[in-house]
Amino acid sequence: MIGKNTKFYSLILIIIDTLVLMGAFVLAYVIRVRFDPRPLLANIYATDYFHAFVFIIPFWILIFITLGLYRSSTYNRRLVEWSKIAVGSFIGILLVIGWQYVSGKSILPARLVAVYGLLAAFFLIVIERELLRLIRGLMFRYGKGVSRVLLIGTSDATRDIAFSLADTARSGYQIVAIAGPKNIVPDELNVRHYSLVETALRDIEINNITAIIQTDLYDSADRNQKILGAAQRHHISYSFIPGEAEFYSGKNTIDVFLGYPMISVYQTPLVGWGAIAKRFFDFVVSLILVVVLSPVLLLIFIIKKLADPGPAFYISKRLSRFSEPINLIKFRSMNAKYGSRDAAEDFHEMGREDLVAEYEKKRKVENDPRITRFGHFLRNTSLDELPQIFNVLKGDLSLVGPRPILPQETKLAHGRTALLHSVKSGVTGMWQVSGRSELSFDERIELELYYAQNWTFWLDIKILFKTIGVVLRKTGAK
Repeated sequence: MIGKNTKFYSLILIIIDTLVLMGAFVLAYVIRVRFDPRPLLANIYATDYFHAFVFIIPFWILIFITLGLYRSSTYNRRLVEWSKIAVGSFIGILLVIGWQYVSGKSILPARLVAVYGLLAAFFLIVIERELLRLIRGLMFRYGKGVSRVLLIGTSDATRDIAFSLADTARSGYQIVAIAGPKNIVPDELNVRHYSLVETALRDIEINNITAIIQTDLYDSADRNQKILGAAQRHHISYSFIPGEAEFYSGKNTIDVFLGYPMISVYQTPLVGWGAIAKRFFDFVVSLILVVVLSPVLLLIFIIKKLADPGPAFYISKRLSRFSEPINLIKFRSMNAKYGSRDAAEDFHEMGREDLVAEYEKKRKVENDPRITRFGHFLRNTSLDELPQIFNVLKGDLSLVGPRPILPQETKLAHGRTALLHSVKSGVTGMWQVSGRSELSFDERIELELYYAQNWTFWLDIKILFKTIGVVLRKTGAK
């Protein structure tokens, strides 16, 4: 939802980023030239250095714009923002070096100026944006710059949006009124409720509404037009968020067909060049991991053979992209006599009906009696999953994606398997970094559907970093 406040904040970011970049390179110059006694590569006067960067920094800002650093979808997500600042700073330094090479003029008095400038640009912009985020949150908390929202709808999406925007200090939105059935109004929110949308539109000025959000179209085209017309008459923003999200999630393209706007919906954004880039990334990283981790894999293999006679690896039939079966490779953590059939059957045979019930709910059990002593160590450290890098190298799996499910679990996905398997399954994913074994099977499926429909390369990077933290903390490992 792009409003006046969002555009104004983006403009503020551009201005302050420009000033901070200038400050970063002035600082880099001073540190190297004034406080480092070593000889310089070239005697560059401070005024010439400053003038050169006055010319270059607008192009640096264009790099930031291209990376999306002035979009709310970036600056409202801290890790994504930091990642893009790092990439933008690195490309910016390459721009400076390239300009020096092409123009044949010395801009940098020493090589370390570029290093200092890169570090200063990254850290100072991160600090600057964190301070602005803090100031913005304080302003929202005291009602400054907040959009006062009239929410219109009849579905569960209306209720979810009201909950999501309720934290005004974080969202910048204040739900003032909701028009629709009484049951969609959260009890926790102190808002005005209107059964009739026409009454809510009549009170726009009384409630000082500055934005309308509609989640469902009414059967009457005239009624929908009244809502849009009210927003236009009062010169306030209007946004439509479809309540039936599955019709608009994934990758959408808008074209004109026979004079009408046509929305084409793909199951996932992971198509075309995105899929090619993801596969290239998976191949390169998995190849590096195979080389680096080969001593660890060999050591675990040897210990496994000595401590727990039997096959060192466990091969499991799973379903990946397009529900195609793959052979998932793991270090065996269970007794060799188990694993060839569904876990519920093993627990039935043991007479452990309590474990059957737990497994049927979560598709995991907390204290699985089939796991060996060394197997517990492998699972607690997630080392049992290391061989899956060979699945990634082969192309059966991706580093990040939905968890590959057992064939018998397809019926538990309630008809959502096709959407779940619109992308390749992964070694790690949304559910592993969001609770892992503490989540129910349905909660896991919901997270993985979100990933399939909202994939970005930055989301993959975020999940990979979070996975490292989860593994080190042993959070939810079972």
